[in-house]
Amino acid sequence: MSAPVFNSKLCAICKGRKLLCGRPTCPILERFRVARTVEQKLNKRHLFGSSPPSVFVGEYGYPKVRIGPLVPPIEGKTDYLDNPLKWEDKTIRDILYYRSLLVMGETKADIHVRKSGRILGEVQELAMSIKPVDSEILLKRKPVLKVLPSEFAPPVGPKAELLDFELTENPKIPRRTDYVVSDELKAEQAIMRLYNWGFDEYYIIRLLSAGLLGVDKKLVPTRWSITAVQDTIGKNLRREILHYPEINDYEVYFYRFLGNRYAVLLMPESYAFELLEVWLRGSLFGASEPSVIHDYEDYRGRKEYVKETAGAYHAARLSVLEALRARRRQARIVVFREVTPEYYAPVGVWQIRLGVKKAMGNLIGRFETLNEALDAIRRRLEHPFERYLERSYVLGTLARQKTLDEWLGKNIYRLGGENLGG
Repeated sequence: MSAPVFNSKLCAICKGRKLLCGRPTCPILERFRVARTVEQKLNKRHLFGSSPPSVFVGEYGYPKVRIGPLVPPIEGKTDYLDNPLKWEDKTIRDILYYRSLLVMGETKADIHVRKSGRILGEVQELAMSIKPVDSEILLKRKPVLKVLPSEFAPPVGPKAELLDFELTENPKIPRRTDYVVSDELKAEQAIMRLYNWGFDEYYIIRLLSAGLLGVDKKLVPTRWSITAVQDTIGKNLRREILHYPEINDYEVYFYRFLGNRYAVLLMPESYAFELLEVWLRGSLFGASEPSVIHDYEDYRGRKEYVKETAGAYHAARLSVLEALRARRRQARIVVFREVTPEYYAPVGVWQIRLGVKKAMGNLIGRFETLNEALDAIRRRLEHPFERYLERSYVLGTLARQKTLDEWLGKNIYRLGGENLGG
């Protein structure tokens, strides 16, 4: 039986006090606490503040979508409210608080940019800025905060229908952004050009979402933009590292971040990538009998959409590929993600991106054998390790490729259903 965010019978008995769901804090009460702390600041229809800058495009109703600027009731340096690069040492409650301060004035728009009017033009100007922009929004009614659980997009703050939106100062737009937006570049070319120039991916995601990239410019729902940008950069980095030599040893990396455990195994083999993920019992989307979900690719990449791990796959892959590219090496990669009950509210795929990135900066050790490397990972994870190995395509394939002589006396695990121990 799964442990959903809200279980009427269990929650009615618990009332948030007994923590019967096994989580360290009640996710429902936590949302109310956060909402109460910002309620007074947002109790008005007319808001003036400095947008981080931030825009949001919903996916519901596509190709007619909801789009709008996100403006806090605060002026000045507000970029920390919507910049995952500044959230390394923040708590889940911090993130929920930041997001609840960003008021979205939403309006309907056709995804085809040419069909939209003045307000979209203002939203696009905002999206191109690299610094907070003083903005003014007029809403039809006072904004309402509804927190819906989404694993991949950051939590959305209070919102209400937008009557008017205006930038009250000139946005700071880099010359290179102007060049890419006005040039006839395909979206992939534009994304890679900006990335290689050093623009961070969250800025690129915002540009893509606001319908500023590509030849036939269209609005792209924020959740789709995150995956599209991380997947595009990842594919390009994969093509690059295939030309580099393999690493020499088995390498293990590990990091804990916001209630998630990330272990990364690099093997001295040709490139392949796999993400193995488990939501432990008592975690947000956990079950009484947790199972391992996974997706993988070899040097050819994937032909179809990631089925089980969705946006987490592209976020984890990109962090490892960046680390390998910096070393000018390739490797066979397995990322283990274990989600604990401490991750009581989903805050977005950025935490996977950052968690794996931090893991890649924390080398546990280099090993001569796969068995030693797997032992180092097993000691740091909670879920029965053989369940990971049974589910892993990359480790199972590797085992089947090895001769018995190579494995004799070295490997005690069952990989791919074969006992290759001595």
